[in-house]
Amino acid sequence: MKIAIVCYPTFGGSGVVATELGIALAKLNHEVHFITYKQPVRLNLLNPNIHFHEVSVPTYPLFHYQPYELALSSKLVDTIKKYKIDVLHVHYAIPHAYAGYMAKKMLEEEGIYVPMVTTLHGTDITLVGNHPFYKPAVTFSINKSDIVTSVSQSLKDDTLRLFDIKNNIEVVPNFIDASQRKTSFTDCQRELMATPEERIVTHISNFRAVKRITDVVDIFYNIQKKIPAKLLMVGEGPERKPAEERCKELGIKDKVVFFGNSNEIDKILCFSDLFLLPSERESFGLAALEAMVNKVAVISSNAGGIPEVNNHGVSGYMSDVGDVRDMSENSIKILENDDRLETFKENAYKEAMKFDISNIIPLYIKMYESALAAV
Repeated sequence: MKIAIVCYPTFGGSGVVATELGIALAKLNHEVHFITYKQPVRLNLLNPNIHFHEVSVPTYPLFHYQPYELALSSKLVDTIKKYKIDVLHVHYAIPHAYAGYMAKKMLEEEGIYVPMVTTLHGTDITLVGNHPFYKPAVTFSINKSDIVTSVSQSLKDDTLRLFDIKNNIEVVPNFIDASQRKTSFTDCQRELMATPEERIVTHISNFRAVKRITDVVDIFYNIQKKIPAKLLMVGEGPERKPAEERCKELGIKDKVVFFGNSNEIDKILCFSDLFLLPSERESFGLAALEAMVNKVAVISSNAGGIPEVNNHGVSGYMSDVGDVRDMSENSIKILENDDRLETFKENAYKEAMKFDISNIIPLYIKMYESALAAV
């Protein structure tokens, strides 16, 4: 099949999932075309089945905000016609499904019919999409999609609760490609970050308020009072500076490393012992899954789709949002005993393997075939 994928090309979960999906499809000899405003951060163009088409938005003084949706829909029309695309798969309801529908209608004027699969990832539903300004457009875009998927049962439930949806929504969970994960690196050894007696605690996110970054710092503060430890903070965002200030206030600045954004997540996770994800809201918890496949135990909130990933008492522990004390106690419980820590690490990997891409890709291919058969 020839599949066009529209996504955000950033470090966020939806962009990562869309990119990994396209790469996996290309390995199965499907022809994949990424259409977005910048090359996705994890996209490797060495595969001859992978193509990238940049959406350029020309500046025009009449527009206070440049019309990306208009440029995207036009690019979709051109690409679908030129490469004879079979299926359009958009990630995020707005603006991608909205632009995709407009492209479909323009193509139908020329007798070209292309089915559109829309995958909902979270923020497009629970935050942006539910804003009164956007809610009608999001509802319209979902209902006009040929097939709709969500990355968790929790997100599906939220979508049906918040919007008047006529379409059926299929749950197709996020995934990881376990074959791409390495467990050791010759140029990235544990002793570079910590002494042998120190545990390594990690947090990876876009450092938005919803991630509760200061909770991460406070949990670590409690951990290091009981157990020698280092905290690795990976990502960029508005909450980074407050987190750095909190580290100074608590006197733990020398025990915390802020990396910023990184393309070497697996190298960082390979020597991590514990992953903290105390988020206020998560549609799935992809960061936790990436930690788990690297044999890292997880301490998380029980928000959104996280319970579908982090198995309480098996791969880690969950607590109510904001319960720093409980998260701290559970962290110490895992880290204070070598055998217990090793058991949680092994369990985390086993739980993560349930979401290996080999189990998920067939679900998407079946949907593509179903959408094509209905044209």
